[in-house]
Amino acid sequence: MSEALPITVAALYRFAAFADPASMREPLFAKCEELGIKGTLLLAREGLNGTIAGTDNAIGAIIDHLRALPDCADLEVKYSYAAKMPFIRLKVRVKQEIVTMGEPDIDPRASVGRYVSPEDWNALIADPDTVVIDTRNDYETAIGTFEGAVDPHTASFRDFPAWFREHRDDLLEGRKKVAMFCTGGIRCEKSTSFLRAEGVDEVYHLKGGILKYLETVPEEESRWQGECFVFDERVAVGHGLKQGDYTLCRACRMPLDADDRQSPDFAEGVSCPHCIGDRDEAQRARYAERQKQVELARKRGVGHVGVKPPGR
Repeated sequence: MSEALPITVAALYRFAAFADPASMREPLFAKCEELGIKGTLLLAREGLNGTIAGTDNAIGAIIDHLRALPDCADLEVKYSYAAKMPFIRLKVRVKQEIVTMGEPDIDPRASVGRYVSPEDWNALIADPDTVVIDTRNDYETAIGTFEGAVDPHTASFRDFPAWFREHRDDLLEGRKKVAMFCTGGIRCEKSTSFLRAEGVDEVYHLKGGILKYLETVPEEESRWQGECFVFDERVAVGHGLKQGDYTLCRACRMPLDADDRQSPDFAEGVSCPHCIGDRDEAQRARYAERQKQVELARKRGVGHVGVKPPGR
């Protein structure tokens, strides 16, 4: 626990075989609620994924609980810290996939790329024989990525397989290594498994994802540029996992920098330069009323459930 930041945030995942994930939902929800934990946990037949927050003791207790689930002893967890609770509510949901790619034959438990530690990542991506691919979505890559990385400009992780198949020849021309990265590592488990299934032999991914890199690699040695989008109220983090400078447009969910917030198209909770042309007056009127209720709730010192956390 950080002495200055009392809330512990845990980003976690584990690919495991859950025979009946629906039966796990209520007990897991009750345990989290008992511990005062908020955030989102996803359950599927292929495993567990989520980001949650609470006191240091509460997070320690729930991680112990999760590691006692079938085949979850090696649950992957990355910790960071926040000054206040970065989630509004607790959600435990049952899904078809814990990270949705839409390729039913891909199984990261059977085959994935080679893990590369943050300490060795710079050397790999500097190798001219390596193509570096950012597997995240467009609103995430817009605020930060690794130097020289290819941005697929995908709106959803479901788009990644089609994008790779379309651009495969250009991506691999003159290069035989593919290095991929994502926020915490889970999307790379599937994307590297997918590339292996597509016949690409030398596939690598950043162990622990961008979050582990920013935590581990000194800023003066870093090849990361910008900030890293996170799926909670912090919106983005930088080196050392310190909270970044971005906020979120509550109308379109896009991260906003200082220039965006100075734009005449920005109205808190209502519009921003990214969505001003995509919403009609009726929609903006609804957003304005919602923002009014948010501000009233804030004055009363309570949360407003109409404010959704970041992400799409």
